[in-house]
Amino acid sequence: MAKKKDVRIVVKMQSTESPYIYYTQKSRRNNPQRMELRKYDPVARKHVLFKESK
Repeated sequence: MAKKKDVRIVVKMQSTESPYIYYTQKSRRNNPQRMELRKYDPVARKHVLFKESK
């Protein structure tokens, strides 16, 4: 039996200042565009912008 597409998907968030990658989930229904978040980057040791990458 085929599984329908899930509403929630796992996305990869790439730091703009280091090679650090953060994985999170997002809802396709509520957030169809790409996400951008300011989060703590342990490699850079400061809060930086994380952008969604495929």
